[in-house]
Amino acid sequence: QVQLVESGGGLVQAGGSLRLSCTASGRTFSSSSMAWFRQAPGKGRDIVAGISGTGGSTFFRASAKGRFTISRENAKNTVYLQMSSLKPEDTAVYYCAAASRYTSMVPVGHMSYDYWGQGTQVTVSS
Repeated sequence: QVQLVESGGGLVQAGGSLRLSCTASGRTFSSSSMAWFRQAPGKGRDIVAGISGTGGSTFFRASAKGRFTISRENAKNTVYLQMSSLKPEDTAVYYCAAASRYTSMVPVGHMSYDYWGQGTQVTVSS
């Protein structure tokens, strides 16, 4: 059984930082993309950042560029999202996602990901 378990969410003041971690079990994802999505109340689930299997290709939503970084440690089957200069509009539930197949580009749509974590709440106070 494949599981993705996120950790690292919490409450932080605007301008602060958080690092989210997501560890997969049940299979390895070293050949496929992993990503972080977020969903605010009443809104859809949108990609924040994604990373290819080798880590050589990444994607960031426009609002995350320059503030967030994504990395992975395939030996630990883990992906990270380092978030800095956080803003109240970053408040959301953050989900880790993993694709089951290799793609040359990092997919940005949630339908391209087959496995999901349970989500971790990130709240940024003003």
